[in-house]
Amino acid sequence: MNQRHVLRSLQVNAHSEPQAPPFHLANLISVARRQWPVFGLCLIFFLALGSFYCFTAVPRFTARTSVLIDGVNSQVVEQLSSVAGVLDDEASFLGQVELLKSEAIAFAVIDGLKLQDNSEFMRGAPNPFLRVPRSLLTFFRPARPPSGPDAMRRQALEVISRDMEIARIGRSYVIEISFTANSAELAASVATAVADYYLADKLESKTSATRRAGDWLQLRIEDLRHQSLQADAAVQRFRAANGLLVANDTLLSDQKLVDISLSLNAARTETEKAQARVEAIQAVVESGAEEGVVGDALESPVINTLRQKFLEASRRHSEIVRRSGEAHAQAERLKEEMAEYKRLMFDELKRIAQSYQNDLAVATSRERQIGEGLVKATAVSLTASETQVQLRELELTAATYRNLYQTFLQRYHEAVQQQSFPVTEARVIARAMPPVTPSEPRIPLVLAVSVVLGCAAGAGAAAFREASDRGFRAGEQVRQVLGLRFLGYLSHVAPLVDSLPKPPSGKHEIRSKDPIADFATEFPLSPFAETLRNVRLAAELEIPKRGKVIGIISVVAGEGKSTVAINLAKLLAQGASTILIDADLRNPGATRTIAQHAQEGLLEVLLSGDPPSSRALKDPESGALFLPTVMKRRIPRSSELLASGHMARLLAQAAEAHDYVLLDLPPVAPIIDARAVMPHLDAFVLVVEWGKTPPKLVAEILAAEPQLKELCLGIILNKVDSRKMKLYREYGSSQYYASPHNAYHHEDPDMTVVDLRQAQE
Repeated sequence: MNQRHVLRSLQVNAHSEPQAPPFHLANLISVARRQWPVFGLCLIFFLALGSFYCFTAVPRFTARTSVLIDGVNSQVVEQLSSVAGVLDDEASFLGQVELLKSEAIAFAVIDGLKLQDNSEFMRGAPNPFLRVPRSLLTFFRPARPPSGPDAMRRQALEVISRDMEIARIGRSYVIEISFTANSAELAASVATAVADYYLADKLESKTSATRRAGDWLQLRIEDLRHQSLQADAAVQRFRAANGLLVANDTLLSDQKLVDISLSLNAARTETEKAQARVEAIQAVVESGAEEGVVGDALESPVINTLRQKFLEASRRHSEIVRRSGEAHAQAERLKEEMAEYKRLMFDELKRIAQSYQNDLAVATSRERQIGEGLVKATAVSLTASETQVQLRELELTAATYRNLYQTFLQRYHEAVQQQSFPVTEARVIARAMPPVTPSEPRIPLVLAVSVVLGCAAGAGAAAFREASDRGFRAGEQVRQVLGLRFLGYLSHVAPLVDSLPKPPSGKHEIRSKDPIADFATEFPLSPFAETLRNVRLAAELEIPKRGKVIGIISVVAGEGKSTVAINLAKLLAQGASTILIDADLRNPGATRTIAQHAQEGLLEVLLSGDPPSSRALKDPESGALFLPTVMKRRIPRSSELLASGHMARLLAQAAEAHDYVLLDLPPVAPIIDARAVMPHLDAFVLVVEWGKTPPKLVAEILAAEPQLKELCLGIILNKVDSRKMKLYREYGSSQYYASPHNAYHHEDPDMTVVDLRQAQE
C-alpha cells in the first residue's frame, strides 16, 4: 500500500506543472495532412474566381510618357525666395509629382481635348466584380445624371484621377505618366496632353514668378545698402568713443592679462617645489635615521664624504665585533666615530634645510606680488570686455547687412537674366505611343494573386479548424497537458452484425442488448482488448493487493464509460474474480445495456445489508458479476447514499470476495457522486472521448480535486476514429508505428472462437 502511494506521489510531482507541447515541424506536417482538402478547396475557389475575372474583364490599354526634371539647372525662383540658396531636391521633386496630379493640369487636359464630350472616355470600363454591388446601389439610390458643363467636367476629372498614374522611376529625376483607357489612341493622347500642359504651366508660372521676384529684389537691395552703411558707421563711432586699442586682432588689456596669468602659474609651481623640498628634508632630520641621508647626500659633497666614512667605520666595527666581541676597545672607538659621523651628517642636513627655507620664502613673496598684479589686470580687462561685447554686437550687425546686400545684389542680376531668357527644368524624354497589346487584365498577375489569396484563405481556414479542435487526439498530449499516465485508445466500434450467436440467458444472467458490450471478449486480440489489458496491468502495478476497488469515471456524459466498464469487467473476469457495480444512480447506463430485465440491484443490497453477489447477475461466458441499479423512483440524495457507511460496507464485502471491484460512476463535471465515493476507492480510470472533451475542462476538474488526480490510474481515449487517427500521427509517436504493429492485432471472430475453445480445453 505504501509502495502505491510513493509511486503515485512521484508521478504527480513529476507532472505537477504540465506545459503545452512545443510546436515542431512534425506538427506542421500533421496539420497539412489533416487540412489539405480545405486548403485545396480554397485554392481552387480563388483560382476559379481569378479565371472568371480574366474571362469577363474588358481589355484596356495603357500609354506612358516620361518627363525629366533636370536637377542641374538653377532653380531661380526657389533660390530667390531662400536666403541660403540651397534647394531641397527631394521635396521639390515630390512637389512636381503632386503638380502633375493637380486639378489645374487635369482641367487643362479636359478642356484642351474636349474629354467631357467624348462618350468613350466618359463611359470607362468598371470592374466586372463591382457591377452587381453597383447595380444594387443604383436600385436603392438611383443615380442622378450629371447636368451642365461643370458637372460633366467634374465627372471627367474623376475619370482622369482614377485611370491616371504618376510615378517616379527609381531614384532618378524621371516621372512616368501613364493613362489607361478602352482605346489605345485615347490613352496615348491623354498621356501626351498631360505632359504638354504640365510643361506649359511650368513655363508660365516660372516667368511670372521671376518677374515678381525681380521687382521685389530691387526694393529690398536699396534698403539693405542704407542699413549696411549705417551699421559700419556705428562701429567706427563706438570704437573711437571707448578707446579700444587692438593689436593682432586682440585688445592690449587682454594680452597683458594672459602674460600675468602665465607668470603666476610659473611662480606657484616654484613655490610648490620649494615647499616640497623643505618638508622632505625636515622629515629626514626629524627621523634621525642615517638611511634617510642618502637622497640629499647625492647633491652634497660633504654629506657624501661623511657617509662613506660612516659606512667604512660600520664595516670595520662589524669585523672586530665578529672576531673579538662587542667589549673590545677598538670596537668601542669605532662606535664613537660612527656616532660622530652621523652627527656631522645631520648638522649638514640642517644647514641645507635652512637654505631651502630661504628659497621657499623668496618664491612665496614673488607669487604674492604677481597675484596682486593679476588682480589689477583682471579689473582692467573686465571693464574692456564689457565694452567689447557691445562692439562685437555692432560689428556682427554690420557684417550681416553687408552679406545680405551682396547676396541679394547677385540674385537680382540672375533674375534680370532669366527674364530675358526663361527656361524650364522639365522636358519630355519619351512621348506616348498607342500601345499594341492591352495592359488589363494582367492574367499572370491576377492568377498569381488568386493563388496567394487562395493559399492565405486556405491557411486561415486550416488554422481556424485546428484552433477549433479542442479535444485530445494523442497520448502524448494527455501526458504533456495533464501529467497523467496514458492507458491507450479504444476505437469507435460499429454494431457487430456478424457476431457469434449466443445461447439464451437465464433470469440471473446478463442479457446484452448491445453487441459492443462483448467486443473485448469476442475479439481478445484486438487493439480494443489490448488497451483494457493495459488497464489491468496498471492496476496490478499500482495496487498490489487483492480486492482492488476501481472506479470508472468520465468528465462529461456520453463519453462511453459504461461500455468501457462492461468490457473491462468481462476481460478481467477471464483471469480473476470480478464484479461490476453500476453506481450511476441517476443515469444507470450499464444497467440499460446489459440488465434491463433486472428487478433488484444496488439499492436493495444497501438497504438489506446482503452481500453484493446476492443480487448480482452473471455473464455466462466470462463469469463476471454485475450488480445493476434498478431505478424505480428518483433518488434526490444519491451522493449521500454513495458516501454512506452502507456503501463502504458493501465495497468492503465485495473486495473480500472478489479480486476486482469495478464501479461505473457518474461523470465528475455535472454532479458530485464520484467525489462522494472517492474515500472508499483504491483508484480511478478516467475515460475521455477522443477529439470531443476539451483538455481545459479535464485539467480544471483534476486541478480542483487533487485526490482524484492522485488516485487516477490513467486516461483512456474512447471512440477513436481510426481513419482520422492516421492524420494525427507524428514521427516518433506511438501512432506513427501503429501500422507495423497491426500484425499483433486481429479482429477475426472465427479465429477468436477457436482460440478460446483451445484455451478452455
